Amino acid sequence: MSKKLTDNGLFDSSRMMLPQHKETILVHQKELNRLAKPVLDEQEWQLIGQLLQDSFNNHAKVTLSIFDPFNIRNLTGFVTVINTFRKEIKLSIDQDEWEWIKFGDIIAAST
Repeated sequence: MSKKLTDNGLFDSSRMMLPQHKETILVHQKELNRLAKPVLDEQEWQLIGQLLQDSFNNHAKVTLSIFDPFNIRNLTGFVTVINTFRKEIKLSIDQDEWEWIKFGDIIAAST
């Protein structure tokens, strides 16, 4: 019998990595860094809703913590539109800068 076929020699001699393998490894490593979305109770939702409504009515600044599976972003601005049908708000961050944010992505709010 050949030496290549004994003691795992066949696999030791073929050390080639295909681009598909490399991509799969990178995707797997990225998935290991995924964050779990926190579950908010009813009181926290009421507090967030109240702060969003106050920002909309009184043009007060609000800081929102936005959940992303790989990091948590903090945005500060004024709520200019509350769209209950699409379940999102429009946060005006700067003069010409704004962002639509889904209700489900908000995990915290403060003034």
